[in-house]
Amino acid sequence: MVRLYGALFTLSLIWGTSFLFIKLLVDPLGAWGVVFGRCLFGTVLLLLIVAFRKDWKGFKGLPLGMIILVSLLNNAIPWYLIALSETKITSSYASLINATTPIWTLIIGFILFQNKLRLFQWLGIALGFFGIIILSGVDVTNIMDQSVVGLITMVGATLCYGFSTHLTKKYLINVSVTMISVSTLTVSTIFSFIMVLFTDTSIFTMMLEPSIFGALVGLGVFGSGIAYLLYYYCIQKGSPEFASLVTYLVPISAMLWGAIILKEEIHLSMITGFIFILGGVYVSSKKPKEKKFPISKTA
Repeated sequence: MVRLYGALFTLSLIWGTSFLFIKLLVDPLGAWGVVFGRCLFGTVLLLLIVAFRKDWKGFKGLPLGMIILVSLLNNAIPWYLIALSETKITSSYASLINATTPIWTLIIGFILFQNKLRLFQWLGIALGFFGIIILSGVDVTNIMDQSVVGLITMVGATLCYGFSTHLTKKYLINVSVTMISVSTLTVSTIFSFIMVLFTDTSIFTMMLEPSIFGALVGLGVFGSGIAYLLYYYCIQKGSPEFASLVTYLVPISAMLWGAIILKEEIHLSMITGFIFILGGVYVSSKKPKEKKFPISKTA
C-alpha cells in the first residue's frame, strides 16, 4: 500500500508540474510546439521501454482508425487547447478546470453512449458547473473576456478527454495499456509535427535551447511518459477508482507549484470554485449502496 499511495502522490506532483511546464513553454514555442515536444519526448521514452521488453509484436493488429481518433482526442487536440488556454489564464486556474473532466465524462456518456445517470449524478454535475462559474471570476455573459476564452478552451480539452475515455473503454478494451500509450503518442507526434510545419518551423531550433529542452524533458518524459506508467500502475495494483483520485490531488499540487515557481496568486474564488468542483466530482462518482435482502428461512 505504501508503494501504491507513493505512486499516486508522485503522479499528482508530475501532472501538477505539467501545467507549469506548459505555461513556461507556450510563449517561446507556441501551442503546437508544446504539443509536439511533449509527444516526441513521451514517445521516445515509451518506445525505449517497448524495445527493452522486446514487445514489438504488440503493434500487430492494432485498430489503426480508432488509435488515430483516440490519439487526437486524448493527446493532440486537448494538449493544444490546454496550451492555448494558458496564454490567457494561469497554470493553477487551468488545473482547477481540468478537475471537471469526470463530470464531462458523465455528460458525454449520457448523451452519446446511452449511459444512464442517477439523480445524485445530476446533482454532482450541477455543483461542478457552479464551481466553474465561480472560477471564472468574471461576468459570464461577457464571453469575449480573456479569462473566459481561456476557460472555454480548457473546458474543450476536458470534453476531449471525456469522449476519448468512452472510446477507449468501448473500442480498445483488448489492447494493452502499453500499446495504447505508445501508439497514440506516436500518432500525436506525427500530427503535431505536421501542424508545426504549417505554423512555425523555427520551433525545431528553439527546442534545442537548454532551458526549453529541459522543460520539454520534464513535460514529455515525466508528464507524458512516466506519468502514463504510474497511472496504469495505480489501475493495475489498485483500481480505476483509486487511480481517479489523482484528479483531486493534481489541482492542489499545480496551485502550489504555480505559487512557488511562477509566483501566481491563489485567490479565494479559485479555492471556493475548486471546493464546488471537488464536491461535484465526488457526488457524481459516488456509487449507490447495494440493497441487502434478507434470506428467508423455510421450515
